[in-house]
Amino acid sequence: MDGRAPNIRHLRAIREVARHQSILGASAVVHLSQPAITQAIAKLEADLDVQLFERRSEGMFVTEPGKLFVERVERTLGYLEAGARETARIGQRKRGRGFANLDDLVTGVQLRALAAISRSENFSLAARSVGISQPSLHRAARDLERLSGMALFEKSGHGIALTRAAQVLAQHAKLAFAELEQGIAAIEEWKGTASGRIVIGTMPLARTFILPTAIMALMKVRPEVRISVVDGPYDDLLHGLRHGDLDLLIGALRDPIPVDDVVQASLLEDNLCIAARAGHPLAAKRKIKPVQLAAFPWIVPRSATPTRNHFEALFEAETQPVNVIEASSLVLIRGLLLGSDALALISAHQIRHEEEFGQLTRLRFDTADTKRQIGLTLRRDWRPTETQKQFLDILKATGKAASCG
Repeated sequence: MDGRAPNIRHLRAIREVARHQSILGASAVVHLSQPAITQAIAKLEADLDVQLFERRSEGMFVTEPGKLFVERVERTLGYLEAGARETARIGQRKRGRGFANLDDLVTGVQLRALAAISRSENFSLAARSVGISQPSLHRAARDLERLSGMALFEKSGHGIALTRAAQVLAQHAKLAFAELEQGIAAIEEWKGTASGRIVIGTMPLARTFILPTAIMALMKVRPEVRISVVDGPYDDLLHGLRHGDLDLLIGALRDPIPVDDVVQASLLEDNLCIAARAGHPLAAKRKIKPVQLAAFPWIVPRSATPTRNHFEALFEAETQPVNVIEASSLVLIRGLLLGSDALALISAHQIRHEEEFGQLTRLRFDTADTKRQIGLTLRRDWRPTETQKQFLDILKATGKAASCG
């Protein structure tokens, strides 16, 4: 289990062996010979270095680690079956082409090719990303198109684009692959040989205090955990979350929630402040009017973000600032604030170190109406591993401590 495309028929066989407690019963369902199923189980057990089934005279019984893995296999296959149904509903099969039981026929290689193309929109780059030749990837993609009987790919200005039906199938395939990785991580946790992996999408506020604090706390108890942090705009991170590329997303919550397949959980309530360099012309004033604020350059986030909405609400139409710089990089924002008379509407958490060193200050302007919820966005049906559960608990404790502080 080293990143290779999974053998979906073998996964289905393992599910049926667990259900029927019998290789014979599974053979009748998945149409594989009993020796083939026996070999598939033995190979998977060797790859995972764990016994999934206990062989007894009365049948095949799932072991404790086997239960962990079979549960993830059930969810993996569930994603693929749901994806095939939704793809068939959205796409239009060419007359006389394609198979109704797509999920029974599709291979892991074909789905891996589809997922890679969805990320790179280019056959050459997709082949390179999964470590196979371009002809092999192209053949796998076209075989999948033939099996489905639908148009899955179309030319675009950037290269190859997925049709709507293919996008749905690719999303479910990536979620299925992510679920299988969760199953492998659960086995490794059970063996005590690793502490799993967490991929976190993060927006500006979380990068400054909540996330570093939580990561350091987790590393103390799970030193072997592998953590990947992905920065980016909210829309890109949400896409990654919904496609299984991210495990969780931390940042300002959206109201209303943008899609119904994710859920949000608040960690803390945050107030924005107006930040300026120490010694700014407005720093000593006790009463500041919007028209005075509008006279200075402003650094603002991109449109349609919660902070940008609060910024626009600060000013009447006639007092809107003229000099506005859009930026999301906290390093750039700090540099602009320190080197000019620019202002920024920002969380106090994000400038706490600069305040302590007397570099930046908060202006005396009432921002009580800028409260916003900072928290987690998760896939609605996501089931975390034990390590991920522990990290979620640490994040909640960190958010609570930040609120009290």
